[in-house]
Amino acid sequence: MLSEQEILRRQKREELMKLGIDPYPAEEYPVNATAADIHKNYENNKLDYKSVTLAGRLMNFRIMGSASFAELQDSTDTIQLYFRRDDLCPDDDKTLYNTVFKKLLDIGDIIGIKGFVFTTQTGEISVHVQEFTVLSKSLRPLPVVKRDEEGNIYDGFTDPELRYRQRYVDLIVNPQVREVFRKRSRIITTMRSYFDEKGWLEVETPVLQAIHGGAAARPFETHHNALDMKQYLRIATELHLKRLIVGGFEGVYEFGKLFRNEGMDRTHNPEFTTVELYVAYKDYEWMMRMIEELLEKVAVAVNGTTKTIFGETELNFAGPYPRLSITDAIRQYTGLDVETMDEAAIRDQCRAWGMDVNETMGKAKLIDEVFGEKVEEHIIQPTYIIDHPVEMSPLTKKHRSKAGAVERFELFVNGKEIANAYSELNDPIDQKERFEEQLKLKERGDDEAMAMDDDFLRALEYGMPPTSGIGIGIDRLAMLLTNNSSIQEVIFFPQMRPEKKVEVATDADYEAVGVPVVWVPALQKMGFHTIELLKAANPNKVFNDLGGMRKKLKIDAPMPKKEEVESWIS
Repeated sequence: MLSEQEILRRQKREELMKLGIDPYPAEEYPVNATAADIHKNYENNKLDYKSVTLAGRLMNFRIMGSASFAELQDSTDTIQLYFRRDDLCPDDDKTLYNTVFKKLLDIGDIIGIKGFVFTTQTGEISVHVQEFTVLSKSLRPLPVVKRDEEGNIYDGFTDPELRYRQRYVDLIVNPQVREVFRKRSRIITTMRSYFDEKGWLEVETPVLQAIHGGAAARPFETHHNALDMKQYLRIATELHLKRLIVGGFEGVYEFGKLFRNEGMDRTHNPEFTTVELYVAYKDYEWMMRMIEELLEKVAVAVNGTTKTIFGETELNFAGPYPRLSITDAIRQYTGLDVETMDEAAIRDQCRAWGMDVNETMGKAKLIDEVFGEKVEEHIIQPTYIIDHPVEMSPLTKKHRSKAGAVERFELFVNGKEIANAYSELNDPIDQKERFEEQLKLKERGDDEAMAMDDDFLRALEYGMPPTSGIGIGIDRLAMLLTNNSSIQEVIFFPQMRPEKKVEVATDADYEAVGVPVVWVPALQKMGFHTIELLKAANPNKVFNDLGGMRKKLKIDAPMPKKEEVESWIS
C-alpha cells in the first residue's frame, strides 16, 4: 500500500518526465568539491572555490519566494545551498525554479549543483547555485529528524529494529553512524598495513568446507549438489592457514567472515568478521608482545590515543597487559580450585550456582562455563587470560613448564574476549590424540566438539615449524573503539528475523462482502487493509470518512448510501 507521500512523489516523477527531465539520468556527473572540503578550506583559500560542482541528497528546504535555501548532504558532510530564481532562469521561462525546484523536488532527492562558494550575512559558508541537475528522484519520504537551534536531535530515527533492517535510511538520516563504520574500516586497514610491513602474506581460504574445524562451535550445514555431499560454512580459518605455514610461508593472515550456528545477542551475530594470523618460529609469549604493539597502533589510528571511552569506563590499550591464568582467575573471583576438582565436582558446583550444565560437558567445557559465568564480567582493562587446561585447547601445544596446561591466551577487554592465541600444536601424533578426544565428546552429545581432519594431520606429518597463531574479533574490537554496546551497531547488515508482511485483502475479498471495487482504494487509505478490520469498524464513522476520502482521491463515482456502507460491515 502506497502512502499519500509515495503517491505524490510518483506523480512528481511523471511531471518531471513530461517536462523532458530524466529523473534518473545515466551520464556521469563529475564533481570537483565536497562539503567537508569546502567547510575546511574555503576561508583560507577562497579563490579555489569560485566554481564548484557537488552532488548529494537534499535534506532540507526553506522556500522564500524568488530566493530559497536548501541543505545538501554528500558523503562527507552537509552544506547550505542558495537558489535564486533569476540566476537559474535568466530568461522569461522560470519553469526550472518555479516548477521544478519549488514543486517537484523533495527532501531525499539526489541532485548535482554548480556554483560558487560565499559566506552569508549570518556567517554560514554556502554555495550559490547557478545550475542544478536532477540525478535521482526519491519515491519514499525519509523519516523526519528534527533539530533545535543548537543542533541537538530529537524525534530521530532511533528504533533499532528499523535502523538495522533499513541501514541505508539509518546512514542517511544519522550521519554519526557513518563515522562508526569509517572507524571500523580504519581498524582493518591499520592492521593490514602493520601485517604487510612485517612481510606477512594476506591470503584467502575456503568458506565452504567438507570438515568444520579450528574452533568449538556448531556449524551451518549446506549441500553441494554437483558433488552430492554435505558441506559446512567455515567456523574458523585456522586449519587451512596452518596448511600454508606447512607449505613454506613464514607468515599468513586472512580477514574474513566466519559462521557459527548459534544464538544472537548484543555481542554475538551468527555471521561475524575476524582476522587470523599465523607466524612461523614464534610462540605465544611473542604473540602477546606483538598484539600489544598492534592494538596500540589501531587505537591511535581510530581515536588518536591509546585510550577510549566505553560507556562510563576509560579503557587503555597501551601495553603491557596483565597476565592471569584461567584457573587463577576462577580461584580469584569464585574461590573455586578447578585444577584439583574432577569433572563431577565441577558440574555439581555449577548446578549449585544454578548454571545450565549437562552430562555432555567434559571438564574443559565446564571450566569454560564457570569462567564465562563467574569471571569474564570482572575483567575490564585489556588482560591476557593464559595457560588453559589441555582439554580446552585441542590445537594448542602443551605448556613447556606447567603440567596439564597449554600455551594459550585469550585477550579480554570490558568483560568480553576479543582475541584467542596459541603456541600452535605441530606434533601430528599428539594432534591426532587430541582429535580423538574431541570425537569422544561428540559421541557424548557435544555438538560443538571438533571433527577429525585427516588431511590436516597429513599436512602436519610433512612438518610444520614452531608457529604462533591468533584470531581477533573485528566486530567486538570495533564495538570497544566506537563506544557501542551492541554488535549490531558495528555490522552494516546484522542478521534479522524475517520482516513481518502486512496482510492486505484483495479486490475480490472486498467484493465478496459487497464493496464495489471503486471504493477499495479509499477504504485501504482509511486503514482498512483487511476484511477483519473493516468488520470491526464503526459504520457511521466509515460512512463519514468515506466522503472526505472520495474528495481527496477524486473518485468520480457517486457516494454510496449509508445503508450500503452499513451492509459492508454488518
